[in-house]
Amino acid sequence: MAGEGIRRTRLGSGLRVVTEQLPSLRSVAVGFWVGTGSRDEPDAVAGASHFLEHLLFKGTEERDAAEIAEAVESVGGDMNAFTGHETTAFYVRVPDHSLPLALEILSSIVWSPALRNEDVESERHVILEEIRMRDDAPDDLVHDVFARALYPAHPLGREVAGTQETITAMSREAVAGYHAAHYVPANVVVAVAGNLDHDSVVEMVERHHPASRGSTAPRAERAPLGDPEAVSVLERPLEQAHVVFGMRALRRDDPDRFALSVLDQVLGGGMSSRLFQEIRERRGLAYSVFSYRTGYAETGSLAVYAGTAQEHVDEVLEVVTKEFDRLIAEGGVSDRELLSAKGHLTGSLALSLESSASRMHRIGRTELALGAVPTLDQVVADVEAVTADDVGRVIERILTPGKRSLAVVGPVRATDFS
Repeated sequence: MAGEGIRRTRLGSGLRVVTEQLPSLRSVAVGFWVGTGSRDEPDAVAGASHFLEHLLFKGTEERDAAEIAEAVESVGGDMNAFTGHETTAFYVRVPDHSLPLALEILSSIVWSPALRNEDVESERHVILEEIRMRDDAPDDLVHDVFARALYPAHPLGREVAGTQETITAMSREAVAGYHAAHYVPANVVVAVAGNLDHDSVVEMVERHHPASRGSTAPRAERAPLGDPEAVSVLERPLEQAHVVFGMRALRRDDPDRFALSVLDQVLGGGMSSRLFQEIRERRGLAYSVFSYRTGYAETGSLAVYAGTAQEHVDEVLEVVTKEFDRLIAEGGVSDRELLSAKGHLTGSLALSLESSASRMHRIGRTELALGAVPTLDQVVADVEAVTADDVGRVIERILTPGKRSLAVVGPVRATDFS
């Protein structure tokens, strides 16, 4: 038992099933969360996890892509998937009476995809177009440039989609081998939220369980992180310069992660945040400015993004640097900021979990990353327990060391920041 409405079962194969019963809803969301992402790929097959994300929905021996889409959409459902550095997820949301259909379809595509040669070739072209589209979106691309600067020569610094070179060269056999090695029960969490019965879900999952599959997925050797790069610039003839400035932060399960969330909210988490007020409201230097954090198995990041005119880049960076230095000098945030940030985090959490899909994402992501699913009350209590001293400690751990990375995409040169 993981808390009111949430139940967990581990099958003999190691596969985990976690459900949240929401009897007031008339929908269910089903997700297969695979503990493999781009960081687990050898350099030669960079992008294989994302390639598989595309290919699995292309069908099985029993159903092709059109038949899968028709089966889900004919009951009013929808389906999607995503790939990250440490996770690949496939999910379907349907009316509650179609739960068996959703579990059957996801089980078949995850465990037994056809991986037809013609599908590999068609999706190869789709992914190459996706990479080109990313390269044409500087406000997205700059975050990849920042990751490369923060984790140079490390899998966490690679683009999730791979490169044009690796995708072009990747064979059907390489993709199939990657699937066979990583898509094993012990590396998968099945998360289901909505109007359901846990025991029935477990029974259906077992019914579609692969008869035989390896016990554990291979893990790429955890390479040392090395030192971050100070500046990484991608010169482009754009109207704006897209800027990300930040540093390494806390791993995903660090006890101080809730205090880091509070700090992130105060810094640039909303319209009342310090950076939004100073950069946009008072100085009019940017339309979009925000901070964000990421967390991985052994590290993480805290970063600030802004899109601004070329002539304002230095001023934006000066404002952000002064805000970092102010946080260090003051050793924390004000009582008012602390109270407001915690209120926002707990309130937005409640508002974000008003659907079966969002509930499924929470329990699947948390079970895969932490091996447990706290109740919402527990998460709220953890946020409410954050003190000014906790935030001060996080500032000392993250901001004080001073190893910061700057990434810029736009009409600038690296020599502008030397």
